[in-house]
Amino acid sequence: MKEVLENPIFKLILSLILMLAGILLPISNTFKLVLYLLSYVVIGYKVIIAAISNIFHGEFLDENFSMMIGSLEAIITGEYSEAIAVMWLYEVGEMFQDYATEKSKKSISSLMDLKPDYANIVKDGKLQKVKPEEVKISDVIVVKPGEKIPLDGIVVEGSSQIDTSSLTGESAPISVKENSPVLSGTINKASPLSIKVTKEFKESTVSKILELIENASSKKTKSENFITKFAKVYTPVVVGLALLLAFVPPMFLGADKLLEYIYRACSFLVISCPCALVISVPLGFFSGIGSASKQGVLIKGSSYLEALSKVDTIFFDKTGTLTKGNFEVTKLVPNNISEDELLKNAALCEVYSDHPIAMSIKRAYAKELDNSGVSEVNEISGRGVSCIVNGKHIYAGNEELMKDLNISYTAADDIGTLVYVAIDNNFAGYIVIADEIKENTKNTIKKLKNSCNVSKISMLTGDNEKIAKSVATTLEVDEYTAKMLPTDKVEKIENALKNKTPNNLIAFVGDGINDAPSLMRADIGIAMGKNGLDAAIEAADIVIMDDDISKIITAIKISKKTIRIVKENIVIALLVKLIVLILGSLGLASMWAAVFADVGVSVLAILNSMRCGRLKS
Repeated sequence: MKEVLENPIFKLILSLILMLAGILLPISNTFKLVLYLLSYVVIGYKVIIAAISNIFHGEFLDENFSMMIGSLEAIITGEYSEAIAVMWLYEVGEMFQDYATEKSKKSISSLMDLKPDYANIVKDGKLQKVKPEEVKISDVIVVKPGEKIPLDGIVVEGSSQIDTSSLTGESAPISVKENSPVLSGTINKASPLSIKVTKEFKESTVSKILELIENASSKKTKSENFITKFAKVYTPVVVGLALLLAFVPPMFLGADKLLEYIYRACSFLVISCPCALVISVPLGFFSGIGSASKQGVLIKGSSYLEALSKVDTIFFDKTGTLTKGNFEVTKLVPNNISEDELLKNAALCEVYSDHPIAMSIKRAYAKELDNSGVSEVNEISGRGVSCIVNGKHIYAGNEELMKDLNISYTAADDIGTLVYVAIDNNFAGYIVIADEIKENTKNTIKKLKNSCNVSKISMLTGDNEKIAKSVATTLEVDEYTAKMLPTDKVEKIENALKNKTPNNLIAFVGDGINDAPSLMRADIGIAMGKNGLDAAIEAADIVIMDDDISKIITAIKISKKTIRIVKENIVIALLVKLIVLILGSLGLASMWAAVFADVGVSVLAILNSMRCGRLKS
């Protein structure tokens, strides 16, 4: 029952019914007054409670106080419908706000998949499952293929491929062997590994990341509601002027003028009621949010739309954000065979593999593979694969594989993942596989600087230095940092936050679980919504629904236009009200004029706010 009574739509309907009953029913004035007051209380009790509560907390000069005083003055002067309408429209504006901001609530439930459930520890020569928290430094744990690595450590036995995408965002697995460091939260893909633990669980990488995610949002400074900031200045000025108008003139003109000037002061307060501002400002922002959503940009609240207009620095994740996030064959370098034969033999060797590199080779061949002649397929952990195709021994893998086989090969320095191919121990060439840069990325970065007044663009990536430098150079970003873990990205952003000004905000753009802490920590987090993970989308303040990076420009331009329209509303409201306020203080404007001015300005402001809904980039 309580939930029903507090439902804003229910309150709006009930209040409207009560007010219309008071207007239309043939009842006595006493019953009409009761219906009006009931209508007013139903729709306005939260504002009144908030205003009174804030008074006791020393914050009485806010928009709640202004709304309460203005509406109560209207009731005192017999303008019951006006008082109800003010509260009714205010509730509509708040409902818009609540609807938009509800979408900005953060959820970290999907991120908990990072946390391993158990660790396989060697005790008394036997393998036992224990909680990661129970494992001590120097203990040896065993991680089977497909399992998460539960704690940070060093490989003491075995070699394998490790999926690090949850930490670095990079799709390509990395090879590990004895003495290789490994991080918790990553996944063992190929062969069993024995790992000597170097950090307790509470100090492990995955634990630190989860802590970052949980704490980042609490550190984030939210933009204060626009109208709240305005009301902190507007309301005390108006109340102060009304008090002066009520009591100062009678001091000079005589006590018999006191009631007249109290009436003028009441008119002054009704005229100054911020109804137009309270309604039009949230409506303007909501319309701007709607305009952005029509163009594929979900902005989770008006505070983020406002903040977006002040973005000065943008940090970009690389994989899946600036690049497509899927690996493609970008170059074929055959040796004594054709490009088609090189690609075909590599594809046949990888025919049964679902490794990302293997999949990219098979996609690139784009022909039906006849695997009837393929036999003795063997995955060489950390090196590559081998097989026999119609009697020929085919090898496809990294440089280490060529060295192990004593095959004379031509080393390459191309950017990307290199797959060397050998046929019957003869070098047949190599294939370059790389993540492709999104088509409009470079142009977007240029426009962000030139037309959106973004002064600095930085790229943060978990990829190696060579690849990071190549992408950064191609895109002409201001700076880049490679080999970054989520903790490193957050630290980078926090350092930038320390040196920012209130009008120069920091944005971060990403798409993966590893980006979630940074998305939450930055002033504004922007996530890719099409291929981005749910964790990133939930952590972000703004979501690009189709992964089109140029939509960031669209969002910033809509933000700036919305702020301009909102400021226009404030200027219009204040100018009209100032004129009527002067007339009212001189006794030249009645309460009806006050009401007309307030309602008229509200209509003008609302109509102007509706322009935000038609904004384009």
